[in-house]
Amino acid sequence: MKFVSWNVNGLRACVKKGFMDYFEAADADVFCIQETKLQEGQIDLELDGYFQYWNYAEKKGYSGTAVFTKAEPLSVSYGIGETENELEGRIITLEFEAFYLVNVYTPNSQRELARLDYRMVWEDIFRKHVKSYDEIKPVVICGDLNVAHNEIDLKNPKSNRKNAGFTDDERGKLTELIESGFTDSFRKLYPEQEGAYTWWSYMRKARENNAGWRIDYFLVSDRLKEHIACAGIDSEVMGSDHCPVTLKLDMK
Repeated sequence: MKFVSWNVNGLRACVKKGFMDYFEAADADVFCIQETKLQEGQIDLELDGYFQYWNYAEKKGYSGTAVFTKAEPLSVSYGIGETENELEGRIITLEFEAFYLVNVYTPNSQRELARLDYRMVWEDIFRKHVKSYDEIKPVVICGDLNVAHNEIDLKNPKSNRKNAGFTDDERGKLTELIESGFTDSFRKLYPEQEGAYTWWSYMRKARENNAGWRIDYFLVSDRLKEHIACAGIDSEVMGSDHCPVTLKLDMK
């Protein structure tokens, strides 16, 4: 079963930069996107063979998530029961027969860590959310987690130590999540691979020089880790400041 996750940084703009070409070539069973930056009715995607589920932010041109799936889920829920988050369209949870899928766009801690305190509270609520599902059946978590977990996951760890996305607090919360029963699919297969990034700043030719960060993930419940057949980063795919990440699970 093939999964794709991509922070498109504005779906309408990404569509003009080849989104549909990649979507069709990927032929994923489940395709998740984050940071759609649109409201209901602002785009009409014809995705033959896919069910579409959208979670829009109340603020125009901000945040938002969507899931496109070939198989109709047993149930769909939006958000995590936390008021501020519910207005930002950050989470969609789909239940399938063998697993739950959680598509997430984690809040950014922002410049000067203005939103770090909120982020810390949000992380604890999110972990509780996914663990509650994990008690029922395995969970696949995908999306932009807005944190590089370890020094290997970004080009310049020393100079970014106190910046949003690489603070000890944010990294610690991802460690807590993983240690609560989840596996980072990419690092399971490639524990020592360097230069594997999913986001690059638009400044200073960062992408050209591969001065990036790995902040987009597929995490799976530990009992699924032996089912990971492939975990990839499609860094050659343009259209956003992020690139797609992929996961294949052998669910037999």
